Amino acid sequence: MTAINAVTDLTVEGDIGVVTLNSPPVNALSAAVREGLSGAFDAAIADPAVKAIVLICEGKTFIAGADITEFGKAMTGPSLQDVQNTIENSPKPVIAAIHGTVLGGGLEVALVAHYRVAVPSAKGGLPEVNIGLLPGAGGTQRLPRIVGVEKALEMVTSGQHVPAKAALAMGLFDELVEEGNLRAGAVAYAQKVLAEKRPLAKVRELNAKVEAARGKPEIFEAFRAANAKKFRGFMAPENNIKCIEAAVNLPFDEGLKAERKLFMELMTGSQSAAQRHVFFAERQAAKIPDVPDDTPLIPIKKVGVIGAGTMGGGISMNFLNAGIPVTIIEMKQENLDRGVATIRKNYENTAKKGRLTQDDVEKRMGLLTPSMHLEDLADCDLIIEAVFELMEIKKEVFGKLDKIAKPGAILASNTSYLDIDVIAASTSRPESVIGLHYFSPANVMRLLEIVRGAKTDKSVIATSMAIGKKIGKVAVLVGNCHGFVGNRMLAQRQREAQKLILEGAMPWDVDRVLYDFGLPMGPFAMSDLAGLDIGWDPAKTSYSTVREVLCEMDRRGQKNGKGFYDYDENRVAKPSAIVEEVIRDFAEKRQIQRRDITDQEILERCLYPMVNEGAKILEEGKAIRASDIDTVWLNGYGWPVYTGGPMFWGELVGLDKILAKMREFHAALGDDFKPSALLERLVAEGKGFRDA
Repeated sequence: MTAINAVTDLTVEGDIGVVTLNSPPVNALSAAVREGLSGAFDAAIADPAVKAIVLICEGKTFIAGADITEFGKAMTGPSLQDVQNTIENSPKPVIAAIHGTVLGGGLEVALVAHYRVAVPSAKGGLPEVNIGLLPGAGGTQRLPRIVGVEKALEMVTSGQHVPAKAALAMGLFDELVEEGNLRAGAVAYAQKVLAEKRPLAKVRELNAKVEAARGKPEIFEAFRAANAKKFRGFMAPENNIKCIEAAVNLPFDEGLKAERKLFMELMTGSQSAAQRHVFFAERQAAKIPDVPDDTPLIPIKKVGVIGAGTMGGGISMNFLNAGIPVTIIEMKQENLDRGVATIRKNYENTAKKGRLTQDDVEKRMGLLTPSMHLEDLADCDLIIEAVFELMEIKKEVFGKLDKIAKPGAILASNTSYLDIDVIAASTSRPESVIGLHYFSPANVMRLLEIVRGAKTDKSVIATSMAIGKKIGKVAVLVGNCHGFVGNRMLAQRQREAQKLILEGAMPWDVDRVLYDFGLPMGPFAMSDLAGLDIGWDPAKTSYSTVREVLCEMDRRGQKNGKGFYDYDENRVAKPSAIVEEVIRDFAEKRQIQRRDITDQEILERCLYPMVNEGAKILEEGKAIRASDIDTVWLNGYGWPVYTGGPMFWGELVGLDKILAKMREFHAALGDDFKPSALLERLVAEGKGFRDA
């Protein structure tokens, strides 16, 4: 064995040279890896005893992609393209031996090998689109030459990981070898290549599949049209599509130049910077400075959920999906039966779509125990309350749980706004109480806002973060305050949206501006979807809001075809003349002088106060870091990923610009716009939220 550098060595087995890469944790293409690969292949090519070369990796995976931490830094050592040229132009056949995940730059390296073998558990893909990029090392030019244009379009715009059997069928892999026997299988394959005198198969020279699509622009037009909604606002999918078009319409080397130009356009733009920020922000959110990694976890073998409505049922499904038994409680038999039936129906609908088997459905339902007795929660390790959002009801439930739950059980509230410390004070064990704020539908939405009380034990926090990960959530720890992080910031936007429609805008103006910004829908469309009558009590109506007036007029939203909008039989919305008249009358009665309001003012009034509130949340220590706030908004509220979240977006806009506008609004519109002291300080010091 010859060590090339700290991460690469070359071994000769008979007439096969085996280049082994070992750079934990995922063999990413760092400067040291590129240097090692370059040196190892040069040595193998120069050795007359070596007739063919196998590239294999130690650890849990083949090369899993670029070293993202090197992005934006000066290049040292050989470039990835240098390494690829050495491999592709080797006079001796090169076989990539693949296990784990061969992704991004890793797949681009495998594509310059002459052959690719893999174990059945391997997966391959080009996921660069997920960080706002495209494969920048020939991936968009070589992939369609192997798998065809349609499949290449799907892969580069979705970032999907293709399983080994599918990769073999589409030609991406040449052969599957026995699991756990990759090295021997790859060496044997290399010997077969030599024995059969196979040619040095260069992917760049395979033109049949791209030529078949030449002169057929309709392939690309149809693909764009089919994915328009999914790609809305993102630059990277379109640039990826343009690269595949280049592969079809240009000679290979010209296609590489087009790929490079489009890659650099993304690499130097704000969207990729934002999406890379998101990538790291989600991972950073799991790190709690005062909760060490070795904090003991409480074993969660059984969960109790109080409430079988939409939220309680959705919460239960998370644990059933993870194989954890759930006891679900309701006070009335009909509500319990309805809740259990809804859970079953949800699973059966998923099974109809082919994403579950009927056996899976029965297995999950078999883990669910319906009950009408709180006492049946006595053996649960985690109990989550999902009852009405009223403090008196929450306190009553927790007082009862305190007497029933076993010592050490975690008692959690799914509250959206209420004070966790007040809820905890209704028990004799406030250290066991925590907020677990799920977002509806709870079995679908990724965010789990974990609310830390003043006395919450560190083991309870660590366990909640761990269980969040186990059930597939993005868990973010937040402090206890009204609305926590997400809803506290949302209140700023909602307030201004309501004020704007009285001052001169219409609901559809506000919704359009926020939709065009990248949000899935505006606040008034969202209200119609949820139902205007949620939380509305006709016995206590005061006609103090436009919403109350609309409810009195039996305009309840989409459910009855009329809310802020009018809806046709397909629930397609159109502006309502009746609502316009209601708003004008309402403003006139309150002597509000209506005026023309620009789209820019709508955007600034709705979003700048959110950034300012985020700064206040940081200032008060209710979020650990600005990126945690971004993670909440990206995963719980549909904030557009390509802007990086409200705090990252605030820095893109310019904190100085936001502060100047907040001061202007403060002078004209009052204390709702009072700038955060932290925002003032950061602007004065020329710093950003990451410095806070």
